[in-house]
Amino acid sequence: MLHEKRILLGITGSIAAYKSALLARELQRRGASVRVVMTKAAVDFITPLTLATLTNHRVYSDFTESEERGTWTNHVDLGLWADAFLIAPATAQTLSNLVHGASDSFLLAVHLSSRCPVVVAPAMDLDMFAHPATQQNLATLSKRGVGIIEPESGPLASGLEGKGRMAEPGHIANWMETWFAASAPMNGKKVLITAGPTQEPIDAVRFIGNRSSGKMGYAMANAFIRLGAEVTIISGPVQLSAPKGVHELVKVQTAQEMYDAALLRFESMDIAVAVAAVADARPVKPHSVKLHKAELPKSIELEPTLDILGSWGQLKKTSQIVVGFALETDQGTASAQSKLASKNADFMVLNSTSVSGAGFDTDTNQVTIFEKDGNSHKFDLKSKAEVADDIVRTILNTNN
Repeated sequence: MLHEKRILLGITGSIAAYKSALLARELQRRGASVRVVMTKAAVDFITPLTLATLTNHRVYSDFTESEERGTWTNHVDLGLWADAFLIAPATAQTLSNLVHGASDSFLLAVHLSSRCPVVVAPAMDLDMFAHPATQQNLATLSKRGVGIIEPESGPLASGLEGKGRMAEPGHIANWMETWFAASAPMNGKKVLITAGPTQEPIDAVRFIGNRSSGKMGYAMANAFIRLGAEVTIISGPVQLSAPKGVHELVKVQTAQEMYDAALLRFESMDIAVAVAAVADARPVKPHSVKLHKAELPKSIELEPTLDILGSWGQLKKTSQIVVGFALETDQGTASAQSKLASKNADFMVLNSTSVSGAGFDTDTNQVTIFEKDGNSHKFDLKSKAEVADDIVRTILNTNN
């Protein structure tokens, strides 16, 4: 399936553009998030309103939002958002423009600035498709790594019959599923993630805990899943649904339960990410019944909990990657670097509660990633989904 895949659908000026509405719906039905960019010629065949209604996103076709307002549209952001840029239908003119690096339309500018893979589904008359120039353009694009979804044979808009009609939406969606599975950079990799808080019982109803929501850990899981990884989450108590496509979700409450589950599964993992806010200490003698107010102790004796990240660092093989998180109330650079070394981790992700909008129970975060070789990468405040993408991308780029 295409769950959590982000597909930018490019539509060009072909009669086959009417199929793009069906294609957008089919991609969404299989779990993809779809956004649309159109050429001005495509607007003559299908309205942006139709596609905006189907995708629940604005449709892009120009560098400015409107002549009256003159608001600039950032084509770079769309290319960075997408996991794949699917141009369907792709006319003969579009194929030529892609080959020559033209950028005189919004769609073409997005193509040049995209970092994601590009896929085209050609649509044209049979003689145009068979022309040596078109075939040469397709060969050139293929050599550059562009995916080609072959057109089908059948009746054409010209009244002729032959090869040239855009593949049917269901076939294109099948092709994309197969292509994602084969090209996913983390296909076959196993990832273990701890997420959320732990709760250390004081008595039958009271506990020592923290305000972790689990949102960052679950965002990390989604980012790895989208790249083809087999993801296991060990989660403390959170109010979140399991990410689509997760291999295993292990629910725990205490630090000891999280430690046991994390160590049990660690050996078979390629990457282990300690995002959870695990309690550093627990009551030595928790009570099995609820204490009445008059029975509450004036002090609670605590003992340290076991260190998940430190244990991973001691056990890890050279082929394994261990990632830790450090939450600080100040800038915390020295603390994060010290933790990176002492835990024998490969990466340490620093986030600070001193940054507005970062830390516990927010939808945004701001992080700095420290590598064991001394490099560091500081990112702006972003959504936790975008932060997760930055972290995963850093891990992949460093280890490729």
